Amino acid sequence: MRQVILDTETTGLSHATGDRIIEIGCVEVIDRRLTDRTFHYYINPERDIDAGAFAVHGLSREFLSDKPLFANIAEELIEFVDGAEIVIHNAAFDLGFLDNEFALLKRPPFRGLASKITDTLLDARQMFPGKRNSLDALCDRFSISNEHRTLHGALLDAQLLAEVYIAMTRGQEDLSIDLIDYTVNDEEAESTTKVLPTQLKLISASVDEIEEHEKILGEIAKSSKKDPVWSPLGAAQS
Repeated sequence: MRQVILDTETTGLSHATGDRIIEIGCVEVIDRRLTDRTFHYYINPERDIDAGAFAVHGLSREFLSDKPLFANIAEELIEFVDGAEIVIHNAAFDLGFLDNEFALLKRPPFRGLASKITDTLLDARQMFPGKRNSLDALCDRFSISNEHRTLHGALLDAQLLAEVYIAMTRGQEDLSIDLIDYTVNDEEAESTTKVLPTQLKLISASVDEIEEHEKILGEIAKSSKKDPVWSPLGAAQS
């Protein structure tokens, strides 16, 4: 199974008001193992960066001024993700921006490239209701080191998310379990079953022993003021 773990950074919070993608990072996971294949670009948004967004990722318009436009990297992005399951933390945000970038290029929505879209934020909220489920919080919860993460970065965050996702879904992978068939045929049963000898000598109680036993039962009944719960041997013999 091929999965692409994806993250973006943007000029602000709303593509509807003109914000654009300025960084995209993807890592490849095949059969729950990270491969060496990645996709990473800084992108010139041709507009200013909101102060709040800059505080998060530290990417300035000056730094991005000589980077490619989204139109220049779209084909390579399509080639990298096409047909894979795409895993994103807070998928609605990233997909909204990616669909918008594709719309500006008069292309079908980006999300249509995926065989499946998994939102790890929604999954984490189901697994850990009422707890913080940011990427940083999940890294702490699963003991994944993010000490080198001083600012958000699309490729770094995608790499961290891949580790988080694998940890979150551990145990869900298909397990091949060899079941032992305990059914045996009559011939096998006959050859493996040992019959113990049953010629055991039966020794019955004598009349004197039965009378003594009944006498003891009578004393017990008298002292407890209740009849014994077991039947006297004499009654059983009669």
